[in-house]
Amino acid sequence: MESRAGGGCGRDRNLRGRSPAGAAPPASRCLMSSDFLGEEALGKYCCHETPVVWPEWLSAAHTLLRRRLQLRRCSPILTMQQVLDNLTGLPSSTGAEEIDLIFLKGIMENPIVKSLAKAHERLEDSKLEAVSDNNLELVNEILEDISPLVNVDEDVAELVGILKEPHFQSLLEAHDIVASKCYESPPSSPEMNNSSVNNQLLPVDAIRILGIHKRAGEPLGVTFRVENNDLVIARILHGGMIDRQGLLHVGDIIKEVNGHEVGNNPKELQELLKNISGSVTLKILPSYRDTIIPQQVFVKCHFDYNPYNDNLIPCKEAGLKFSKGEILQIVNREDPNWWQASHVKEGGSAGLIPSQFLEEKRKAFVRRDWDNSGPFCGTISSKKKKKMMYLTTRNAEFDRHEIQIYEEVAKMPPFQRKTLVLIGAQGVGRRSLKNRFIVLNPTRFGTTVPFTSRKPREDEKDGQAYKFVSRSEMEADIKAGKYLEHGEYEGNLYGTKIDSILEVVQTGRTCILDVNPQALKVLRTSEFMPYVVFIAAPELDTLRAMHKAVVDAGITTKLLTDSDLKKTVDESARIQRAYNHYFDLIIVNDNLDKAFEKLQTAIEKLRMEPQWVPISWVY
Repeated sequence: MESRAGGGCGRDRNLRGRSPAGAAPPASRCLMSSDFLGEEALGKYCCHETPVVWPEWLSAAHTLLRRRLQLRRCSPILTMQQVLDNLTGLPSSTGAEEIDLIFLKGIMENPIVKSLAKAHERLEDSKLEAVSDNNLELVNEILEDISPLVNVDEDVAELVGILKEPHFQSLLEAHDIVASKCYESPPSSPEMNNSSVNNQLLPVDAIRILGIHKRAGEPLGVTFRVENNDLVIARILHGGMIDRQGLLHVGDIIKEVNGHEVGNNPKELQELLKNISGSVTLKILPSYRDTIIPQQVFVKCHFDYNPYNDNLIPCKEAGLKFSKGEILQIVNREDPNWWQASHVKEGGSAGLIPSQFLEEKRKAFVRRDWDNSGPFCGTISSKKKKKMMYLTTRNAEFDRHEIQIYEEVAKMPPFQRKTLVLIGAQGVGRRSLKNRFIVLNPTRFGTTVPFTSRKPREDEKDGQAYKFVSRSEMEADIKAGKYLEHGEYEGNLYGTKIDSILEVVQTGRTCILDVNPQALKVLRTSEFMPYVVFIAAPELDTLRAMHKAVVDAGITTKLLTDSDLKKTVDESARIQRAYNHYFDLIIVNDNLDKAFEKLQTAIEKLRMEPQWVPISWVY
């Protein structure tokens, strides 16, 4: 016992010379005592000046521990714990007996050894392995999945912009190359050897080779232009295949397609890419321009457009056809002449449309005066242009030449309009429609009482048919801009006051107005929020038959000649041409009952469906 308490070598001799196998160790030799496995004893055993001869069983355990660390690359702490768990099954061929295993267990459970293992684990230079080597492909799949949400969520649009950044894409590409250990460039094909001279002029690290998969006839959604004798990507159509993949960017130079040089003819390249099917390999020189995030700009179109009838569009196949009154989303306005837009209702990829500047310039160049005095209504006048100063009395003349192209709008949830404005020529039935709405639902609809400067008659009461004021008072209010419209008849002034409209609106009712179309400029604001309906006159024969039916029924005693009826038709056509961009709905009044039903249905939809209103009403 004393020799065991001495140096480490003595302990080793006592271990070798202990009692035979199977004999229980003396009780005083408690293996858990600090005397046997304490820090001091362990230090003497491990740090004695005399070289230590390790027992065979201890060397075997050490070898097992090292192999587990090397093969499994586990944490030393975890590996030691696994060895401790398996000590009972250690083969007897190692010469280890139970007392030896207990001694080894005591060493491995010692706090000093555990601390050394933790330090070793922290100092060890572990090699990191890549989780995946196809991150660029995964990002492109993510872009395809979230692209439908770009127009709905600003966060998604921002994320798409980040993921499409050229620097971010290049970082992912570099990571995938390193992760896949593809450090050598692939051998060039025989077809590409002819262009080796040209490639020497370009930086080696700047050239990129991209692969895409397409069907024959499927458009890529990209246009090209010639710049410095190179074919450069001029624009990428929003929502197209190239835009969804995010591999190409505006300004990239196309050098080769499937190993063949592309030359410098944009039309030939368009046809080549259109007819190719299957895998397409592109060699490009990136531009590394910033990616433009799609804009949330919506417009209402005030003209019809067919790209196949447009001689100015750079690519007819890339154009977007639309009709008057449609709502488009403008996704790109970088080009001053050609915007990129998509249909809001139908969806789909974006296409090219003429910009506001281009279409205004084109329409101003070809615009001609309409002449209604000739043998045919709506013919073009051959008279010379008139030059005049702007006068308020000639306001309608200037309205006739107003050019409307696009109007920026915003989508609003269902709501009740403050005013319902009926526009039309005299005698088309506007007043009849207005009175029918008010009689059937007086709590929901109302109208104004006009002001006049004439003296009231004996059977008239102030505030019923008219509100009577003095001429001086009315003239002062007209100068102060308090009247929406006014006129003079037989020496007396008549007019509609703006405050009287607001009084009806403040009661929670919709104010119905049948006013002159020039008043629309004042009414079409967020203060009045009008729903403008144009009551169009029917054809002359239909209007003649309707007037005869009204006279025969005794509803009116006023007889109109064919000349009067023709003036109504002509005036209706003139109003529609000049103010069409203000109209939310057009109803041809060839039957009063049917016209009333159409108007009633349209008003009910306003309370149930979202509405597109001018952007100025919202912001």
